[in-house]
Amino acid sequence: MRVMDAGPVSDERSARAALSRLFEPQDSVALALVRVTGANDALRIAVGDLRAGPDLERQITDVLAQEAGMAGWGGLTAALKRWAPRIVDLAPHRDLATISRLGGRLVIPGDELWPSRLADLGLQEPLCLWWRGHEAELPSLQRTVAIVGSRDSTSYGSSVAGDFGHGLAQRGFAVVSGGAYGIDAHAHRGALAGGTASIPTVAVMAGGVDRYYPSGNEDLLRAVANQGALIAEVPPGSAPTRYRFLQRNRIIAALSAVTVVVEARWRSGALNTAHHAESIGRSVAAVPGSIHSANSAGCHRMLRDGGAVCVTDVAEIGELAGPSGELAVPGTNGGTADHDGLTLEDLILLDALPVRSSSSVDKLAVVAGLSPEAVRAGLGRLNLLGLAVQEGGLWNRSRINQ
Repeated sequence: MRVMDAGPVSDERSARAALSRLFEPQDSVALALVRVTGANDALRIAVGDLRAGPDLERQITDVLAQEAGMAGWGGLTAALKRWAPRIVDLAPHRDLATISRLGGRLVIPGDELWPSRLADLGLQEPLCLWWRGHEAELPSLQRTVAIVGSRDSTSYGSSVAGDFGHGLAQRGFAVVSGGAYGIDAHAHRGALAGGTASIPTVAVMAGGVDRYYPSGNEDLLRAVANQGALIAEVPPGSAPTRYRFLQRNRIIAALSAVTVVVEARWRSGALNTAHHAESIGRSVAAVPGSIHSANSAGCHRMLRDGGAVCVTDVAEIGELAGPSGELAVPGTNGGTADHDGLTLEDLILLDALPVRSSSSVDKLAVVAGLSPEAVRAGLGRLNLLGLAVQEGGLWNRSRINQ
């Protein structure tokens, strides 16, 4: 099989390079076709070099029903018509030469650099990643945190994002974000300033990694490419369309143990990233802001609805990233007391917890003067800190901290 004038396409890497230009990210039918036939045959079918029969359609239907919840999909003929206009632009060898010239490479499943955690996306796992930057593996999942938020961040949000990025990177975490203005940019800058890991920060791009977008962040993105990595699932030359910004959010979420939303309006792309994280069982955290700030309305909405854990410092993020707090970030002030870093509500709740007996959520709400919802959320935080334990549905103060 030949695609344009670029020579034969017979290996897995070239086939996935071609498919990344032919298929739009998150095209469920295309991804199901690759799942059933493999990348090489999927490309041959898509460009018309191999005929597909009814058995293949049945297999695709099964995959879509099981993994994408699609009861009907219009058939392969309709999909082939959708892909046909892009066939003329396929030149995978050219794209591979371009990424090589930029000092990067194409990473596919099975490669040493491939983040295996992306498999948690199921059918929506990307076909490949165009990688520009250090050729080093990302830190483990539990050492990778996403920081996302508004492009028009306030000075408060910018400061928090920078502090979080710096503090996490100093402790060996990789900070993942989207390279955009606002919260993304400040998170990347903080991570670059404090980074100790081989890849302190990763920018997941909506367009090709050959283009520093947005242009106002060119110097920052160059620094990310030099010290960390720029990655994208679309090939060089691809435009960063509005839809692709939403598509790449699932990758940001899947790469990270925790997605931290610093600032987000009521309707925000950062909330889309948080939704992806929640859907694959990752932790979601949000930073509280002023009740008068529209930039924090989305964060407050997640906290109110129970979709996110409240975080106010790097230590709390570290606790969410590691199971049972095993990766909790040590404090910087030497000795600490049980109440250090607790909010006023959590201090009140801690005082209300009995030492030698146990109490229900409803009783604690009466003693502490808090709503049952606030008590449940506070008990969750105190439990993560080892200050409260649950036994038979009742709560008491941890004996270790009595």
